[in-house]
Amino acid sequence: MTLETTDEETPLLHANDYVEPQQKPVITGKTPLPWSQFSIILSLQVLEPMTSQVISPFAPQLIRSIGVTNGEEARVAIYVGILQSLFFATEALTTFHWSRLSDRVGRKPILLIGLTGISISMFSFGLSRTFWSVVLSRCLCGALNGNVVVMKSMIADITDSTNMSQAYAYIPFAWQAGIALGPLIGGLLASPTVQYPELFGRFKLLKAYPYFLPCGVIGTLALVWWCITFFFLSESTQPSTSFARFLGLSKSERSTMPSDSGLRSKTKPLPFRELLVTRVVIATCAYAATALIEISFRAVQPVFYATPIEMGGLGLDAPAIGIILAMLGILNGVLQLLFFVRLHDWLGGRNLYLFSVFSCFPMLALFPAISFVAKAQGLSYFVYLLVGLQLLTFVISYSAFGVVFMYINASAPNRASIGATNGLAQTVVSVIRAIGPAVANSAYSLSIEKQLLGGNMVYWLMAGMVCIAVGVGSALPRRLWCE
Repeated sequence: MTLETTDEETPLLHANDYVEPQQKPVITGKTPLPWSQFSIILSLQVLEPMTSQVISPFAPQLIRSIGVTNGEEARVAIYVGILQSLFFATEALTTFHWSRLSDRVGRKPILLIGLTGISISMFSFGLSRTFWSVVLSRCLCGALNGNVVVMKSMIADITDSTNMSQAYAYIPFAWQAGIALGPLIGGLLASPTVQYPELFGRFKLLKAYPYFLPCGVIGTLALVWWCITFFFLSESTQPSTSFARFLGLSKSERSTMPSDSGLRSKTKPLPFRELLVTRVVIATCAYAATALIEISFRAVQPVFYATPIEMGGLGLDAPAIGIILAMLGILNGVLQLLFFVRLHDWLGGRNLYLFSVFSCFPMLALFPAISFVAKAQGLSYFVYLLVGLQLLTFVISYSAFGVVFMYINASAPNRASIGATNGLAQTVVSVIRAIGPAVANSAYSLSIEKQLLGGNMVYWLMAGMVCIAVGVGSALPRRLWCE
């Protein structure tokens, strides 16, 4: 079979021996989802964003309490951004390696390692009283957590062409449920001896460590799901070696994988250099640009809510911030589930992506508008109306993620490289998510401290990010490459 010679198939780096994979047999009828396994994966999808989002409501108060800012309110956002970035920075260094390792030793051992890392790091975070212990906890959580990419591969393992789209339709809802529950737990359970003195006032541990309870809840949930995964989740792939043999704890055995060289060559994942074809780069850049906007907004949003009104924010406390962020997660998950497929069928992939990205402009413009009204009227109903409108524009913008996920899967050079392609894209996005919060929150602090562009410089910077996403999205084809 001859190779295609179009520009979108031409590797950016020299590639040898591209092999077209064997086609899967045509499946008639619709295969039911394996709910006994898929439900466990869905629950793990809920836990993942809870880990990163649980600290959002109380992160500003935590930074103030450990004294790292020396009482300078404008520096709080900088250190909050550092905390949010560290998780994704360490994740970026390890995600691709965890995904490749799951192909060798199986998905289940990597999931168990990730859950162990979540539990240890969350308990450690809750017991931290210095900035560096907090930093170490977040780095540990990111470094040991390769579950996001592994779960995507696992879903591909247990589904086929007739039910894969149905499976992926549930993923955004599960993810948004975690994003909603994380801030809710963080906001309602932070400083429990202050919020609920009659219930927790006698516990000295919770007085000494006011953020241990929300972190401990997440750490305990990770342990519960470790047990569920260990006992009830089946391995979804055929590993080439066991985890014990990989660690050298048992003698190596002859591989049970097929030895026919022709079959292996047609299903062999491509080397890293051969993944860098034009269409993979375009899809990855679209994912990265979307993630940069989203993570920057999520970084600035709780800090904006916590900043005093006279300094340009809303002056909300942790419970109020947690409730708003939880409402955003619920609203996003439900509306994506109800309307994403209809919008995609109506507008098409590229047009929906561009429509979603363009909605970020009013989303950002509402920050200074909300601040202006709050300074004039206080926390009036009109302020909360504008906050609700901003949440709605964010939900519209989030549809871009569903589009880019489809383009990334379609961009893989061959079917055996879908996992590696997703791993590459996730690694790039993890780097972006590591940089985004620090840049956005540092810009927010400088905007307030120096009153750059009237305190609105950060929103112009984020508008520039949106312009980049529009440019990258324009390079996407109207239809998926596989169509």
